[in-house]
Amino acid sequence: MAEKIRWGILSTGYIADLFAKGLQAVPDAELLAVGSRSQATADAFGARFNIPRRYASYEQVAHDPDIDVVYVGTPHPFHKANTLMCLNAGKAVLCEKPFAINAREAEAMVRLAREKKLFLMEAMWTRFFPLMVRVREMLAQGVIGEPRMALADFGFRTDFNPQHRLFNPDLGGGAMLDVGIYPLSFASMVLGTPARITGMMSPGEARTDDQSAYLLGYEGGQLAVLCSAVRTETPQEAQIFGTEGRIHIHSQFWRPRRLTLTLKGKDDQLMDFPHEGNGYNFQAVEVDNCLRAGKLESGVMPLDETLAIMRTMDQLRAQWGLRYPME
Repeated sequence: MAEKIRWGILSTGYIADLFAKGLQAVPDAELLAVGSRSQATADAFGARFNIPRRYASYEQVAHDPDIDVVYVGTPHPFHKANTLMCLNAGKAVLCEKPFAINAREAEAMVRLAREKKLFLMEAMWTRFFPLMVRVREMLAQGVIGEPRMALADFGFRTDFNPQHRLFNPDLGGGAMLDVGIYPLSFASMVLGTPARITGMMSPGEARTDDQSAYLLGYEGGQLAVLCSAVRTETPQEAQIFGTEGRIHIHSQFWRPRRLTLTLKGKDDQLMDFPHEGNGYNFQAVEVDNCLRAGKLESGVMPLDETLAIMRTMDQLRAQWGLRYPME
């Protein structure tokens, strides 16, 4: 491949802005192009990040012959169409989480990537932080024994706005798709795919889930207790309880920097994981490494796991009777 992995970005919104900043901390990445729905916003975004190619459509990014991989940072309902467009144009794709509105959409995305033998990954950036790498190492080494329970929450309070994507059903609004994906993905990383799924939600003025809670059971008897909210502030922490100890990831576990390891008969160990960049750089490094190695998916965020998480969310929404207009 070229000396640098050449990236294109679809969207100029808040998440796209964060990802572009993250790419600045990746030495072998070049942000070559951005696509927007208007030339003015593409030019403004391009000027902020010194992006040479600024397109007034997403299609132009997908069909730029010099781009190696496209980051899809558009709102949830557009992930499928944007990803399929890029894959059909022969581009590798990093698609923002949640990967799609539902499992059916996600399956179509994965199927096309595999048919075309192109790289595809869900942008669950939390997985790639140095702290989470260390957590997976500790679990693999049996540091806390057998994991038996996982707890995680991600809730914040914001004002109700029927047009905002957090509340608008047309944009896949609600707590679970936006922030519930974090504790659900964390539980999947720690315990795998659940055998039993149940949950409850509190509908807001827009009839999407203002807050929701999830109880997952596993074949070995393990449990995950999770919750998310867009109208209720929570600690935003995560914990793993094992037979020999526990791991406590402190506030904002979704962009983690500090954990406490507690083991039987030993003093607590507080561990800090300082890092460069804003955190979005770590998933970009994973994509770059996979592309250079000729891999079609990441071993850290594999496509089958992304599909399993989407199916879990589908099952929860089915229990609640929550369907989006585009389904």
